[in-house]
Amino acid sequence: MIGIVIVSHSKQLALGVRELAAQMVQGQVPIAIAAGIEDPENPLGTDPIQVYEAIASVFSDDGVLVLMDLGSALLSAEMAIEFFSEAQQQKVYLCEAPLVEGAIAAVVAAASSRDIHQVMAEARGALLAKASQLGVVSSSLSVVTPTTTNLESPTREIRLIVSNRLGLHARPAAQFVGTATRFQSQILVQNLTRNTELVRGDSINQVTTLGVRQGHELLVTATGSDADEALGALQGLFANNFGEDNVALNSPPALHHQVTPTTHGELSGIAASAGVAIAPVVHYQPAHISITEYHVDNPDIEWQRIQTAIHTARQEIQAVFSQASLQIGDAEAAIFDAQLLFLEDPVLLEAAHQRILEHHINAEAAWQAVVDEVATSYRTLEDSYLQERVDDVVDVGQRVLRLLSGNAPANLHLQEPAILVATDLTPSDTARLDPTKVLGICTTSGSATSHSAIIARTLGIPAVLGVDAQVLHLADGTLMALDGESGKAWVEPESHILDLLAAKQTAWQTAQQQARATAHQPAITRDGKQVSVFANIGSISDVQVAVASGAEGVGLLRTEFLYLDRTSAPTEEEQLEVYQAIAQVLDNRPLIIRTLDVGGDKPLPYLRVGLPEANPFLGWRGIRFCLDHLDLFKTQLRAILRASVGHQIKIMLPMIASVTEVRATKVILAEVQAELNLAGIAFDAAMKVGIMVEVPAAVAIADQLAAEVDFFSIGTNDLSQYVMASDRTNPRVANLVDALHPAVLRMVQQTIQAAHAAGISVGLCGELAADTLATPILLGLGLDELSVNPQSIPRVKQAIARFYIVESEAIVASALQQDSAEHVRELMSSSVMPPA
Repeated sequence: MIGIVIVSHSKQLALGVRELAAQMVQGQVPIAIAAGIEDPENPLGTDPIQVYEAIASVFSDDGVLVLMDLGSALLSAEMAIEFFSEAQQQKVYLCEAPLVEGAIAAVVAAASSRDIHQVMAEARGALLAKASQLGVVSSSLSVVTPTTTNLESPTREIRLIVSNRLGLHARPAAQFVGTATRFQSQILVQNLTRNTELVRGDSINQVTTLGVRQGHELLVTATGSDADEALGALQGLFANNFGEDNVALNSPPALHHQVTPTTHGELSGIAASAGVAIAPVVHYQPAHISITEYHVDNPDIEWQRIQTAIHTARQEIQAVFSQASLQIGDAEAAIFDAQLLFLEDPVLLEAAHQRILEHHINAEAAWQAVVDEVATSYRTLEDSYLQERVDDVVDVGQRVLRLLSGNAPANLHLQEPAILVATDLTPSDTARLDPTKVLGICTTSGSATSHSAIIARTLGIPAVLGVDAQVLHLADGTLMALDGESGKAWVEPESHILDLLAAKQTAWQTAQQQARATAHQPAITRDGKQVSVFANIGSISDVQVAVASGAEGVGLLRTEFLYLDRTSAPTEEEQLEVYQAIAQVLDNRPLIIRTLDVGGDKPLPYLRVGLPEANPFLGWRGIRFCLDHLDLFKTQLRAILRASVGHQIKIMLPMIASVTEVRATKVILAEVQAELNLAGIAFDAAMKVGIMVEVPAAVAIADQLAAEVDFFSIGTNDLSQYVMASDRTNPRVANLVDALHPAVLRMVQQTIQAAHAAGISVGLCGELAADTLATPILLGLGLDELSVNPQSIPRVKQAIARFYIVESEAIVASALQQDSAEHVRELMSSSVMPPA
């Protein structure tokens, strides 16, 4: 593999370029940096020894490409080469290409197994791509010279619409080129919307010149023996949005431009989350953490302090992740995975350790310095998405700093509904907001594509960002109105503004009510089969939203929320009160309560789990944990049993992998029932017990498990990662975790067949249930019940009503024969039926 070396006067710049380039190819290409000099007062410069060591670290017989910024960087690189043998020098190439663009083009070409000369040519052409897109030079890059071999072969073509919100920006373009280079056929692509010429699909620079944006139509041709396979693979990328969020979900409103104020008290900003809010303002100002650098005599103590703070911060972030998963769903909560990865970054930790050891400074000062360096490196990047990662860097950096300095967390609890006014909100701050109290958000900074804005949209909180700083001087209690769709806010709005906004708010609420009204109808396929649509919930407020959205019951009550944000486990009475309250709202609809599922990605700080686990997803979690904590488990079972009187409550056990675990639980449940009988406490003796099927072992013995329980519920989130042996929180392999992969679908089919053969019902409560693209597959597989987040209930019911079971079964038969999740999605995209 060709190695890449980045030589720069600025270490911060080099780190940023390496981070950006590495993300293009998911770490496939070795990249080293030689940047800055060891002089705290004058750190800018280059060192030939550093350059030599960097080249040596990535040296390969395939070649090493060295990119430099300017001036002495070239001299240092030339001098460094002199340290190598003559044979080695022949394999090191100094390249005059632009640093940022050249690095990106080089790594993409290297990852595509190009030779060193082709990689260097791509790097040299990188600046032309930008110049062409900006109209500075003519698009000479678009000239295509097909090979003779390709001309002798048939040509196939497809037309594709780009749905990614930012079009083919850096990362999707890199995926496109990487896929195109896997095939022998020559791939050409043309932007029909912009009427460009055909360009080579295996060139990152030429693909960049197309200027592809959301909604553009592309013509992709392939000439060669594997043309059909190549086009199928490329079509799969588009069908899956290149692994990015579906544009229909949580996209920022279209209107987010600055508007000149035309009304008294009107402020213009960025439209970040749609909706209208009218309420008094309340300021939020996180406590400022003041850092003083001082000399220390024992660096080891300071390093230990940082490690302790990081350990605690990791537990806090994992708790935030768990709470966010319950409140906004696993997909959006994955935002906090990046923060966990930041804490584990060896480069950052080594830099902090080195500062303490070399400069004998305190932990707070060392940590702040390295966080500032990383934040600065993000701010210098050209990719807007990567720039916005700085919010996560600052968020997690401040968390560790707060722990080091002993500061208490900021309090965001409001007594009365209000519009929150702040300079900015971190993702952690936003995830903790209560939508019933925070009616709107107004900040002086931020963007519509920031993680905080995404969370606000998921929570349904209207938000206007980037308004004038004068808003920070408003007194608490001042009346404000904001429109998250137009990006405007009004201070002490005049009556006609209030009337207009109130009318808009009423119209929106009416539309929502109409949608909810149709959602209260049963979900029946076009040939008459009724499928139950339940809700996944994690709080009392969730169940109210679920019922209002048309839920026919609760298919999954995640009880972990009862155990979060506290210093000890909830008592039996506390749990009983919550279970009864939820059952009361459901008004005799079914309520499936999953017993405590902690461990893996959901630890609880006050529950001692012993030594850290190397593979927590494969460790002490779910039912395994509960069977080893009988007091905790029995307390929960007692509360569930007591709440069952007069309600349709069922118990569901998580992470079951053996019949032994089910039988052991049934023994414990019988003991608890006997204790309640002796105490004269009533409960539903006929309460049904089911299991989550989310471990491949459970699928393999589904027939045996079906003989032990009353129902199955398939958890495709965990089942997918276990089947594919891929941690869904690890960005390097998370793309493999797709519940539409034929291997996962066959597991689902096997589970359903075993359940129905035993005469028990089977539902599905993973995120796949809410994916309307998958609805015909789920219908064709024969599921009795789908359980989704409350907001998805209306559209899932509408999707069910569009399909026939017989056609759905035919789609399933075809889907199970596909060889990848991409091909299944491609099949589904072509099989979607029009509404009835």
